[in-house]
Amino acid sequence: MIIHINGAKGKKDRISLLSDNLLQLLRQYYKEYRPKKYLFEGPNGGKYSASSVTKILKKSTVKAGFKKTVTPHMLRHSFATHLLEQGIDLRYIQELLGHESSKTTEIYTHVSKKAIDKIKNPMDEFFE
Repeated sequence: MIIHINGAKGKKDRISLLSDNLLQLLRQYYKEYRPKKYLFEGPNGGKYSASSVTKILKKSTVKAGFKKTVTPHMLRHSFATHLLEQGIDLRYIQELLGHESSKTTEIYTHVSKKAIDKIKNPMDEFFE
């Protein structure tokens, strides 16, 4: 499912993807907590600060038994990398990440060993 995010980082509107499984969990969450303005509201009803999101993520990764520190930016980077490994065109990834320049996306999404292993040498097809 495609979702529209208004006023994301840098006050830019963005689009992203939402899994069907997560949508079901969000519906349950909404029914239980009934947020007023933001989907996820802080203790006083306002939006969460960037540092609060980082703290929540840190607690979650510790609870899950992760040994390395995970940041929100790492999740974004992993999302882009997984899309790239699935063969999604870089232009679509650029749109999902909200990058104005394709150069930013090219730098941001590193090429993984998994993606390189899928490349066939054109000479192999020539000699078949």
